[in-house]
Amino acid sequence: MLAWAVVVSVLVMTILSLLRVNVIFAIIAAALTGGLMADLSITESVKALVEGMGGTAKTALSYILLGAFAVTISYSGITRILVRNLVSVLRGKRATLLLVIAGVASLSQNVIPVHIAFIPILIPPLLKLFDEMKVDRRGVATALTFGLKAPYVMIPAGFGLIFHETIQSAMKQSGADISLGEIAQSLLLPGSGMILGLLIAVFFSYRKSREHTINEVEELQEEAEEDLSGEKFGLRHALTLVAILFALIAQLYFGNMIIGALTGLVFMYLFQGLTRVMNVVPLERGNAVMSQGIGMMGSIAFVMLVASGYANVLQSTGSVEALVNQTSGALGDNQIVISFVLLVVGLVITMGIGSSFATVPILAALYVPICTAVGFSPLATAALIGTAGALGDAGSPASDSTLGPTSGLNADGKHNHIWDTCVPTFIHYNIPLFLFGWLAAVIL
Repeated sequence: MLAWAVVVSVLVMTILSLLRVNVIFAIIAAALTGGLMADLSITESVKALVEGMGGTAKTALSYILLGAFAVTISYSGITRILVRNLVSVLRGKRATLLLVIAGVASLSQNVIPVHIAFIPILIPPLLKLFDEMKVDRRGVATALTFGLKAPYVMIPAGFGLIFHETIQSAMKQSGADISLGEIAQSLLLPGSGMILGLLIAVFFSYRKSREHTINEVEELQEEAEEDLSGEKFGLRHALTLVAILFALIAQLYFGNMIIGALTGLVFMYLFQGLTRVMNVVPLERGNAVMSQGIGMMGSIAFVMLVASGYANVLQSTGSVEALVNQTSGALGDNQIVISFVLLVVGLVITMGIGSSFATVPILAALYVPICTAVGFSPLATAALIGTAGALGDAGSPASDSTLGPTSGLNADGKHNHIWDTCVPTFIHYNIPLFLFGWLAAVIL
């Protein structure tokens, strides 16, 4: 029963999410299911859930502050200039637009490591353009998720360096030595599966036009309908870029997104305080900025808190270890079968926990002894761990790789988190990632 607690709880979360039950309720129901199946009482399950919610408190606060910073940037009007330029260049070129979005998202992981913080800045002003071009927003979601995920899988820089170092450290703790270069080499083939998935999504799955239902939208819709032709780049836009630069420098120097977001906010208000002519962000709009920031990113932050609690329930009960041990114990020494089953287990675990970075240490501690015993090379073992950790990050209702795109695309209430983000990204990325990762484990 203990080994199946993970599987059943993840199924509960997935089914409830597909039935359009709120993601937070779905995760809580899954956590209680996993706890009860592991012989915890309801009270003990809730306690483990609450105790584990602190695991991502830093990330949650970062997202809220980054949301507020994004709002101040939108007040400056610089996003309207960006949208105007994109409209003039990309109007009518749906595939090119999706590939550009995927490229911009990729920069957020390595070149300018701000992760999902750029989405509430860039995407909401583009929603009107998407509707005018009849862009299928599922295609936009897959483009964004590709950029949030593929670079850290394949490129050892920025968030990718953190991911590869996590794999290296976790493998060494379990007795397997491997260099960062070898880890990058092992993940090139699995990552290329995601490139294939992106091309399929852009040129086949979501190539056709799609009409979106019209909903009433208050502030964001009014902003989207503003005339973009009259605004020119000026001093306040230049100061906004300076504030963004300072925020980036602070984030990179201190290695902390909270400090980076606070630095950006301080400079935006500081420029306003120097002279009213600059008019970057009025000081009296402070409460409105924070409220909009919480509204934009607060739901993501809270989902991640609850997801962290859910992960704590699964880990504290020992159900993850029991699942791996029970499945691996019946596999014999057939590497093809073992690698397939280990990837399936990784998919289930990461779908539940919702974070590839948090899943890697768990998987490495369980996978390395199994892989060593049946003769997998260190490269093949790293490919299995990296692929299994990344599997489920796309498609999971609790992952920031899906919550981030939804936060931008649903700013006008026309985008469903499960059916328009999670399902498309699961199909286009988890399936090829699984197949290419399985191939890498067999041939490396």
